[in-house]
Amino acid sequence: MLSTYTYPKFEYVRPPEIDEGREGHHPLIIVGAGPVGLCTAIDLAQQGQRVLVLDNDDTVSIGSRGVCYAKRALEILDRLGCGEEMVAKGVSWNVGRTFFREDEVFNFNLCPEPDHHRPGMINLQQYYLEEYLVRRARQLPNLEIRFRNNVIGVTPGDDKAGLRVETPDGAYSLTTDWLVVADGARSPIRSMLGLDIEGKIFMDRFLIADVVMKADFPTERWFWFDPPFHPNQSVLLHRQADNVFRIDFQLGWDADPEQEKKPENVIPRIKAMIGDEREFELEWVSVYTFQCRRMNSFNHGRVLFVGDAAHQVSPFGARGANSGIQDADNLVWKLKLVMDGKAPPKLLDSYTEERGFAADENIMNSTRSTDFITPKSRTSKTFRNAVLGLAEHHPFARALVNSGRLSVPSYLTASSLNTPDEDDFAGTMVPGAPMDDAPVLAADGHAWLLQVLGNRFQVLHYVDDASALADTTLATVQALADGGIALEPVIVAARGRAPAGLRTLIDAKGRVRERYDMRPGTTYLIRPDQHVAARWRLLDTERVRAALVRATCNA
Repeated sequence: MLSTYTYPKFEYVRPPEIDEGREGHHPLIIVGAGPVGLCTAIDLAQQGQRVLVLDNDDTVSIGSRGVCYAKRALEILDRLGCGEEMVAKGVSWNVGRTFFREDEVFNFNLCPEPDHHRPGMINLQQYYLEEYLVRRARQLPNLEIRFRNNVIGVTPGDDKAGLRVETPDGAYSLTTDWLVVADGARSPIRSMLGLDIEGKIFMDRFLIADVVMKADFPTERWFWFDPPFHPNQSVLLHRQADNVFRIDFQLGWDADPEQEKKPENVIPRIKAMIGDEREFELEWVSVYTFQCRRMNSFNHGRVLFVGDAAHQVSPFGARGANSGIQDADNLVWKLKLVMDGKAPPKLLDSYTEERGFAADENIMNSTRSTDFITPKSRTSKTFRNAVLGLAEHHPFARALVNSGRLSVPSYLTASSLNTPDEDDFAGTMVPGAPMDDAPVLAADGHAWLLQVLGNRFQVLHYVDDASALADTTLATVQALADGGIALEPVIVAARGRAPAGLRTLIDAKGRVRERYDMRPGTTYLIRPDQHVAARWRLLDTERVRAALVRATCNA
């Protein structure tokens, strides 16, 4: 057990289907109560959907595991009700530094712009995230979690899926209209269904050591190539909550995992790094290999795969949990529309289209990072070391240093759901882009743009003075709210307030105008997952409705 954390023990409750001797039915079942499964469940339950989550364990994950949560994941967690306590408990950072032997050769800042609500990254042990998510899930009356319920069989069908579930009290059967699979990288359900996952396994091993110590290291990510305390290998250091430091030591493929995990072998490595005089406590140790691979399709009829069950990457760049949380964010609004009969099932094909693109992008970046960190030949290592040697003094070489390009959201610019631009815009908020945050002033006080958007389609319309809206503009804006799919109009203005019943956001520092290239009349259609669907220089009801039809595959 850890000295800094007490593991919760979640209660097992005997399923009613066992006593009643019947097959149960739930409209939506999620398998896996890890971060991705719980995010999916909470998002759907917050929108009124009844959800059942099945998990084969009765506690949270052991050890720090996924430790870095990026700005985009935090913005999603804000909407799920967990972002604030994550940031309060975690260690926030924006700066990363890379060293070659004893010299710093490269550094970066994840959030160089001012006026963003969340930091570029926080470090927090995964068990905290899971505990917060379980707590949030239990606040939702339409969300049930069954612990120690292990799915041992899945039978897919055209209009539903069947499950066989093993518990301490015996087995029982369920059916569901939709099954979301979030059961991890080894995904028993993926294996049960005989579905392929393709990619590359990297021939290297890394040791993870969680170390409790008091140290004045800055709250930054530090990465060493060939340091004097671990020659010819690499080392990564992250500070976490509770004075826990996460250290990753590269070992090489020939290392014996069981031998390397023994304290008598781990402790000398740590002492060589931090010095013999510093006191520390070894809290958790693991050895891992890594792989970059993904399923060809994430949606298979009534069965949908998210997170590590659908795709895996190496840990360099913090792409695992962050990508999985974005999977959930992308899937939920589409699945909810399909379940409500407001969009056709083909909308779910765009889940694989968009998140498959994101997975490919993550795998590409992760593979490049891994190849740089663990060169496969003497020639490539010579090249890598030459780049590192030049990077300290030559800017062109710094662009080639790759100690793990960190997780950023994908720009889904090629998505079939986008409506192409008709007008000229500057900046990066193109159709398919994840939205940039900005400070705004809402009716109830100061806020942030992304805190008041999401989970529904919204139209942002920019004016100089919201109190001077023309009657024709007001009627057009109000008409957008009428339709089969909820579409909320939001006025963004430099000053003034729109009539009652119409949300107004005051662009307090001009950041919305700057980041979205706003001018009077500019209109954006925003998706429920806070990606841009379309934009125009004028407000036109027919264009907005056509873009909404395209974004929901209702054409």
